[in-house]
Amino acid sequence: MFKRLNHVAIAVNDLNKAIKKYKNIFGIRINDPIEQPLHGVKVAFIELPNTKIELLEPLGNESPLINFLKKNPNGGIHHLCYEVKNIIKCRDRILKNGGKIVGSFEPKVGAHGKLVIFLHPKEFDGTLIELEEI
Repeated sequence: MFKRLNHVAIAVNDLNKAIKKYKNIFGIRINDPIEQPLHGVKVAFIELPNTKIELLEPLGNESPLINFLKKNPNGGIHHLCYEVKNIIKCRDRILKNGGKIVGSFEPKVGAHGKLVIFLHPKEFDGTLIELEEI
């Protein structure tokens, strides 16, 4: 089902501060921040040769990221994103086999302009999983 790891997402309280820290300490290039109102987050990506790191901050008071940051005030790893070939087939298989999806069962467009869904962390050993169609 999984093709490869697309990115590891790290929740932060202040995206601009996090971007400066990663640039200054590691000397790496980070894409400009992108607002994702549909998901309630603002994101920036660190492009690595084998994957990406997504830094994300809440966008507005209704962001699902707010609860995560209340529980983890210093931020931290929020989710893992895996690429899949057919997100609808994957979703249907997951539901058929007892997996749970966060929010709507219908995929939404994610930060890369591709369809995504999130799988409930209680079903996957405390790990929120994002699936992104390639």
